[in-house]
Amino acid sequence: MEEKTILIKNAKIVNEGHVTEGDILIQGDYIKDVADSISAKSADVVIIDVEGNYVFPGIIDDQVHFREPGLTHKADIGSESRAAVAGGITSFIEMPNTNPQTTTIEKLEEKFDIAAKTSHANYSFMFGGTNDNLDEILKVDKKSVAGLKLFLGSSTGNMLVDDHAVLEKIFKSTDMVISVHCEDEATIKKNLKEQLDIYGEDIPIEKHPIIRSEEACYISSSKAIELAKKTGARLHVFHLSTGKETQLFSNKLPLKDKKITSEVCIHHLWFSDEDYKKKGTHIKWNPAVKTKKDREQLWKALLDDRIDVIATDHAPHTLEEKNGNYMNAPSGGPLVQHALVAMMEMFHKGKISVEKIAEKMCHNPAILFQVEKRGYIRKGYFADLVIVNAQSPWSVNKQNILYKCGWSPFEGTTFKSRVTHTFVNGTLVYNNFKVLDVKAAKRLTFDR
Repeated sequence: MEEKTILIKNAKIVNEGHVTEGDILIQGDYIKDVADSISAKSADVVIIDVEGNYVFPGIIDDQVHFREPGLTHKADIGSESRAAVAGGITSFIEMPNTNPQTTTIEKLEEKFDIAAKTSHANYSFMFGGTNDNLDEILKVDKKSVAGLKLFLGSSTGNMLVDDHAVLEKIFKSTDMVISVHCEDEATIKKNLKEQLDIYGEDIPIEKHPIIRSEEACYISSSKAIELAKKTGARLHVFHLSTGKETQLFSNKLPLKDKKITSEVCIHHLWFSDEDYKKKGTHIKWNPAVKTKKDREQLWKALLDDRIDVIATDHAPHTLEEKNGNYMNAPSGGPLVQHALVAMMEMFHKGKISVEKIAEKMCHNPAILFQVEKRGYIRKGYFADLVIVNAQSPWSVNKQNILYKCGWSPFEGTTFKSRVTHTFVNGTLVYNNFKVLDVKAAKRLTFDR
């Protein structure tokens, strides 16, 4: 079959710290050329005139929970990857706390098999560490798996790694990226008991950031960093939520040379504890959304490069589950469909440039995880591309939400920008509110 050729004309190309006007030629799975002006050499070339809209590299989301296997009443790889491409996310790295958990090579390969059949976006998975699976960790092929995920606080099943000797062994035994969720369980338990003593089961949602406090986050993050420095491990701290934690990270080295890196999520950049009153448990996440001051300090660290990556921590639950009281409502919410447009809203407000959005959501995840031939608009790279019209307002409502859970913390929000087209490996998979019935996704590979 002859490779199809697509020519994207009149684009504002957002790439490598610049916005340049030009054209992009796609042939088959790859970017064939990027230039000021490219003319179609044959009548078979499909021309898409984007009329001065932004073209970003496909977004790489380094932290999602797509709930398959075992929790598919909430979400599955097929449903959530559809929502992801609608939001401009062309590659995702999914977490191991499914049911069963991804803590053996066999279970890991089962997830790859599911994604190969059902995913609309490129995919990889984290391998989960526990107190007793070091033998399995040592079997992981670092060229074909994104990395390791350790829960040092707040997990399901037996995934809480709380044996310090085991933790040190894991840190010493791998040169893969170790991504960690950092919240100190002892601190959280103490804080929760204090609130239960006051309120019984009816704890107000506003107490969530007091229970899962700044102290709980900082104790755990600082210990993980200390251990990484001691062992030389390659550590990535997920979803920073406090200003205090940002002091633990540095911007003195380029990202490719950093041994200790960090991420911030959309919800910690968008919401603050003032939003609990209106949004309630719909913005209950672990770690908790904290104060306005924390949010400002997270923004500051993101923009001065102490924080390296923006991700979603997409973690859907059904509305029925989320509408429970504080003790029963699970933490997490769906975000992949609205992450890029939320950041574009911050661009409109003057908080961040489009170049910085591309750096934190496209380039840096590719550098950090050494993703092969993705994350940039470059000749010879896979043609994962997202076209964004920055002046085409739309409102989030039940009718246009693609998550299987059917709700969003952004419901009722009007965004100025919309994703108009998403390409995965050179194939148009999303076009103006419609996910197309084609699957072009591939398993991510890593240049290690």
